[in-house]
Amino acid sequence: MTAGSFLHVELVEPEIHWNTGNVGRTCLALGAQLHLVEPLGFSLDERQVRRAGLDYWPRVNPRIWPSWAEFEAGLPTLGQPFFFATGGSRRYWDASFPKPSVLIFGRESVGLPAELLARFSNDLWHIPMMPGAIRSLNLSTSAALAMYEVSRQWNAASLGVSS
Repeated sequence: MTAGSFLHVELVEPEIHWNTGNVGRTCLALGAQLHLVEPLGFSLDERQVRRAGLDYWPRVNPRIWPSWAEFEAGLPTLGQPFFFATGGSRRYWDASFPKPSVLIFGRESVGLPAELLARFSNDLWHIPMMPGAIRSLNLSTSAALAMYEVSRQWNAASLGVSS
């Protein structure tokens, strides 16, 4: 079975189409399903997608959600959520990602909304960085790191290798 049967990546109100396109490309590479919560900071019409050089975008086939509330209502059917935030208290490489899992990321400029950070404070994960080096990593880089950690764990588990 591919990761796509079990791995979901959610971008909450993404602002930059190139980042979303890169996340979509990584989803294709791993067989994951991309989800987008509106409002989006860009258009997904065919002309705009083509202009951004996203020739693979039709194969990404993202699931678009009109609001966080609607996505959250469907979340129990998708898997266990993991919210990524620079202020998360736990390192993502310490997580044990079950099948299925949902990796949730916020906007490029501000991350996840404060309301979600407060409500899901026990489910916040971060990607470790050198103290004071930078504020955060690029959204598509962060999503790729998390997706590949999930893939590493699941592939190791299927081979009987401990993570």
